[in-house]
This record gives sequence, C-alpha cells and structure tokens, in this order.
Amino acid sequence: MLFSLSSLALSSWLLALSFLPSVAVAAEKWQGVDESVVEKYAKEQGREAKKPLINTDQGDLLLFVFLVAGTAAGFAAGYFWRILMVEKAPDRVNDEKQKIK
Repeated sequence: MLFSLSSLALSSWLLALSFLPSVAVAAEKWQGVDESVVEKYAKEQGREAKKPLINTDQGDLLLFVFLVAGTAAGFAAGYFWRILMVEKAPDRVNDEKQKIK
C-alpha cells in the first residue's frame, strides 16, 4: 500500500512538472556578484569594466591552468612523499643534546 502511494505521488508530481515548464527551467540567467554588486558600485564611482589581461573564458585555457597546477602539486607531493608520510624529520633538539655530552 505504501509503495503504491509513493509511486502515485511521484507519477503525479512528474505529470504536473511536465505541464509547468516554467517551474523546471529558469527564465533568466542568474546574475553573479560581479554583475549585480561590483559593477553597480563601479559605475556609481565612474569606473567602467576593462577587458581582462588574460581572458580565461575562451576555450580551455582555465582547464589547462588547473591541469598544470595539479601536475606540479602531484609531482611535488610524490617527490617528497617519504618526508611527508614515512620518515620523520630529524629531532634536532636531541641531536644537539647528544653533541654537548
């Protein structure tokens, strides 16, 4: 009985959703903080937006930058893996005490 009620509720919800496309799809593009806040105050102060020095919105440039950064971080973590995870750093305090004795 519970299964049939839940399946009935789900099917009626999907049916209602199909008749109301405005509920499922946003009508406007959501504005980000840059567009809604920063640009507003910049225009009030008389400053207009400039083109970025390196435009990462075109193509896969931003993806490539993250790939290079991840590769460099992975290489550094792999190179120093023993120091980071396995070997402990030498205990300098005990070494100096042994030298004094």
